[in-house]
Amino acid sequence: MKVALMSAGFMDFLAVPALILVFFIGASIGSFLNVVIYRLPAGLSLIYPPSRCPHCLTRLKKRENIPVLGWLRLKGKCAHCKSAIAPRYPIIEAVTGILFLIVFWIFGISLQTLGHWTFFSWLLALAMIDLDTMTLPNPLTQSGLVLGLIFQAIIGFSIGGTVGAIQGFISGVIGTIVGIWLLDLIGITGSMILGQPAMGAGDSKLMAMIGAWLGWQLMLLAGFLACLTGAIVGIGALKSGRLSRRQAMPFGPFLALGAGLSLFYGQAMLSHYLRLFTL
Repeated sequence: MKVALMSAGFMDFLAVPALILVFFIGASIGSFLNVVIYRLPAGLSLIYPPSRCPHCLTRLKKRENIPVLGWLRLKGKCAHCKSAIAPRYPIIEAVTGILFLIVFWIFGISLQTLGHWTFFSWLLALAMIDLDTMTLPNPLTQSGLVLGLIFQAIIGFSIGGTVGAIQGFISGVIGTIVGIWLLDLIGITGSMILGQPAMGAGDSKLMAMIGAWLGWQLMLLAGFLACLTGAIVGIGALKSGRLSRRQAMPFGPFLALGAGLSLFYGQAMLSHYLRLFTL
C-alpha cells in the first residue's frame, strides 16, 4: 500500500512540470498568434521583421519576448521608448496556454490533443481578427478547413484503418457543406428580416471550417450556441446603448465560443438532449 501511494505521489510530482511545459507551449503559440492577428489583416509578413515594439519599432530581446512573463517583467511598457504595451498581448498568450492545458488534461498525450491545439489556435486567431477588423481572412478559414479534413481522416485511420479514414473524411466534408448551408440560410433569413446584410461571407467559411473539425452534429450545436450567446450579448449591448440597431457586430467570436463549448461539452449536451425524447 505504501508503495502504491508513493508511486501515485511521484506521478503527481511529475505531472507538475508537464503541465507547466504544456502551458508554456500554449503561451508561445499565443505569442505567435498575436503576430498573426496583427499582421495578417494588414498584409504584412508573419516572419519578418521579428517581434518589435509597436511604437518605436525596436526589436525585442529574447528575455523581453518571453510569453506573459516578458510583459510582466517590463510592467507593460517598452524597455526602450517606455510606451505602454496593450495587456491584450499577454492575455492572448495566457488564454492560449490555458486552452492547451485544458485540452491536454482531457485528452492526454494523443492525436486528439495535437489536433485540438491546432483547432483552438485557428479559432482564437480568427475570433480576434474579426473583433479588430470585422473580417475573417480566407487564408485562415481555408487552411483551417483543410487541416480539419486531414484531422478527421487521421483520427478515422487510427480507429478503423483505411475505411475509418474515409469515413472520417466524409464526416468532415458533410460538416463543411452543412456549415456553409446553415450560415447562408441564417444570413438570408436575417437579411430579409432586417433589410440589410445579416452575415458576412467569412462567417459561412468559418462555420464550414468548424464543420470540418467537429462533424455536422457538433457543428449544428456550435451554431446554436453561437446564435444564443450572440443574441444575449447583442440584446445587452442594445439596451446599454453600446450598439445601435443598424450597427454590425462580429459573429466570429461567438462561432469560436460555440465551437469550443461543443468540443468540450457537446457530446454530453447531445446525450442529455436525446434522453429527453426517450423518457
